[in-house]
Amino acid sequence: MNEKLLSPTEHLQRQELLLRMEYEYEKEEFKRQTETMGIARKVKRGLCWYPATPGRSYYNSLNQLVIEITHTEDTDIEHNFEFGRPVCFFRQSVDGKITYMNFTGTVSYADEARMVVAMPSAGAILEVQSTDNLGVQLYFDETSYRTMFEALSDVIHAKGNRLAELRDTMLGTLKPAFRELYPVRFPWLNSTQETAVNKVLCSRDVSIVHGPPGTGKTTTLVEAIYETLHREPQVLVCAQSNTAVDWISEKLVDRGVNVLRIGNPTRVNDKMLSFTYERRFESHPSYTELWGIRKAMREMNGRRRGSYEERESARNRLSRLRDRATQLEIQINADLFDSAHVIASTLVSSNHRVLNGRRFGTLFIDEAAQALEAACWIAIRKADRIVLAGDHCQLPATIKCYEAARAGLEHTLMERIVTTKPTVVSLLKIQYRMNEAIMHFPSQWFYDGQLEAAPEIRHRGILDWDTPITWIDTSEMEFKEEFVGETFGRINREEAHLLLKELEAYIQRIGGHRILDERIDFGIISPYKAQVQYLRNKIKTSAALRPYRSLLTVNTVDGFQGQERDVVFISLVRANEEGQIGFLNDLRRMNVAITRARMKLVILGEANTLKHHKFYHKLIEYINEISKT
Repeated sequence: MNEKLLSPTEHLQRQELLLRMEYEYEKEEFKRQTETMGIARKVKRGLCWYPATPGRSYYNSLNQLVIEITHTEDTDIEHNFEFGRPVCFFRQSVDGKITYMNFTGTVSYADEARMVVAMPSAGAILEVQSTDNLGVQLYFDETSYRTMFEALSDVIHAKGNRLAELRDTMLGTLKPAFRELYPVRFPWLNSTQETAVNKVLCSRDVSIVHGPPGTGKTTTLVEAIYETLHREPQVLVCAQSNTAVDWISEKLVDRGVNVLRIGNPTRVNDKMLSFTYERRFESHPSYTELWGIRKAMREMNGRRRGSYEERESARNRLSRLRDRATQLEIQINADLFDSAHVIASTLVSSNHRVLNGRRFGTLFIDEAAQALEAACWIAIRKADRIVLAGDHCQLPATIKCYEAARAGLEHTLMERIVTTKPTVVSLLKIQYRMNEAIMHFPSQWFYDGQLEAAPEIRHRGILDWDTPITWIDTSEMEFKEEFVGETFGRINREEAHLLLKELEAYIQRIGGHRILDERIDFGIISPYKAQVQYLRNKIKTSAALRPYRSLLTVNTVDGFQGQERDVVFISLVRANEEGQIGFLNDLRRMNVAITRARMKLVILGEANTLKHHKFYHKLIEYINEISKT
């Protein structure tokens, strides 16, 4: 059946079916990885810490029994442990046999080398603490899926309430409504940003801020939130990832907004931690009394002997303590939530028990084009009005099941609304990042040529007489890609060596002193993890690049989302006689890669492999034209 002909309910039932396919696929994949993948590969992929060292255990501010886990090896590998994710523990015997412990924990905090895990029982902690050759790995995230399925079910069955209206407006034939408001002037915003904020303020149902690279989407969104708070006491702000929630939260805190962050931040510093729910809970004047009561209750639970009268007296005292503890928790929560202007969380964490029963006038979802539709509905259930911000021409939602993605799971709620309800969309058109020549091609291909470079950055560059974009064609060099392990991707060592040689030459052209004085920074991007890892290792051992290492960032396209650098080198890796380009076919990734550069972009790739695809053919043509002018 054609997607466009589906009713809202049929569309959501289809989403449920596709999400079930993704769920089953990921569950099977996890089982297969657990049974067949070696520890070393899991560590390299950021799925596992081994060896891991258990540390102290204690009750945290939320009365969860937690244990600290540290690791000292491979700390430069980016891991995927973060707040809310389930983990399991294992031991490895001398003969290499792995035994999993039959319980799971939940990450409540993680940085590069230390994490805190909430545990199910004191027995589980003892088992972990008494184990040699301990390892910890990510476990299949059943909770997130269960929450998404629940949300879809709620939306499908909604009747005669606000959720049903929002569903039929966003997915059906109900027209989005707007209220008449006198436009607010924002002299510090450009005209398209000002229009976007006003459209958000006027919308009764749904509004979209479409922010292409460098157009100040976050600035616009912060302004819209700030202005909404003049009209509403509190709003909910969500995003798909913890990193995106941190970013918007930090910008709001800078504007003096009182933010309460549910869940722990990814970038850990005192500023970020100070507005987390846990830290605020601990800092509340009543927390000391609550902590003392919880301690007394645990001690009483530990000794339940004596005569009948003594046991009865203890039971009564325990009951009184429990009532007082509940009373204090309710009081602390009320104080924290009543004083906060913004409640910030990931979409899945908006289902956190501390948010039970809470409703919000407006929900803002940042990076909405990277979120599965089902995840968006988790938070939408709590709000009367929805504002989505993002760019569906950049990175999509992460989907592992190819069939589910192809069948429509990869099409996000934001994408659907942009297509079917154009009246609610505000496109930000003036970008403040890229030299005009770098901006021009993505603007034509992805944004109908509507982007403009702000006058102050239009001709920005590092060197006089330098071309803003260079394509280094490796067609004559007989470089070849290699396949490195399933899903870990491909590598092209010769192309990596050439990139580093070109990087060194460009650094010399600029001059080392100038780079260090002006802090000129470089991004090195490849769509393939194996190429990224190879380049990182080479840079680590390069004497020529050592002085500039703090100014060099090497990462995948996904790792660079939302970032920018003065100079960007891209290694495309693919080089084969069949013209196979794999997920370079996902042009949204290339849009992200190209648009990270402020002043200089260098792309290395084999034109003979890539030119069969219209996008790369046109891109190479465009760069060749620029080089002649």
